[in-house]
Amino acid sequence: MKMLEQALDIAARVEALDWAEIESQLDGNGAAVAPGLLTREECETLATRYDDNAHFRSRIVMERYSFGRGEYKYFAYPLPDLIGELRRAAYPHLAPIADRWNEIMRIDTRYPREHDAFIERCHQAGQTRPTPLLLRYVPGDYNCLHQDLYGEHVFPIQMAVLLSAPRRDFTGGEFVMTEQRPRMQSRAEVLSLAQGDAAFFAVHHRPVQGTRGPYRVNMRHGVSRLRSGRRHMLGVIFHDAT
Repeated sequence: MKMLEQALDIAARVEALDWAEIESQLDGNGAAVAPGLLTREECETLATRYDDNAHFRSRIVMERYSFGRGEYKYFAYPLPDLIGELRRAAYPHLAPIADRWNEIMRIDTRYPREHDAFIERCHQAGQTRPTPLLLRYVPGDYNCLHQDLYGEHVFPIQMAVLLSAPRRDFTGGEFVMTEQRPRMQSRAEVLSLAQGDAAFFAVHHRPVQGTRGPYRVNMRHGVSRLRSGRRHMLGVIFHDAT
């Protein structure tokens, strides 16, 4: 019951975010930070779920696939109430941004305004496996720069929430993004996150306004090497996987 109450509360918190500022940051940098979206208690409760396999459909050891070092687990359906509500509440605010980006980049895909309708589109295409995940890093672990695509239907913005407290629970482990522009060297961006902060960021491409008009840039994200402690992060991807 407590997690259900938190889920209802999180919908109100998501609604109350400064979405105009988030949109401005996404347009300008391909990433935005919403401070303190989850409480310390909520973060720690989610992190402790990592050791309970009943919540998950699979475990990935990154070194095995050359993804980096560390591990993560994909949640199974039904998702925990808090995570499912985060997905449902944030998506309607992001869908108009995604539509506008695609229009600028001359991509035909448009997105329904409700997340359930988009998930139905994924499932009709055979993308039926849930993608929200919980990541755990210990000293020496890192996540290579990558894109979370998973199938034909990709929502172009995703969310991550830092569940551990920098300097108290871990050192190192910075969230890193790179932006590759045509005929230019890549630009790196480090997002400074505190426990409970949510990051919204481009999954694959985003539009940039150039002197001769808009063009698309290629985005990747990852995590730098953890130096000490233990770091947990929640990843909220809005499309499902094949």
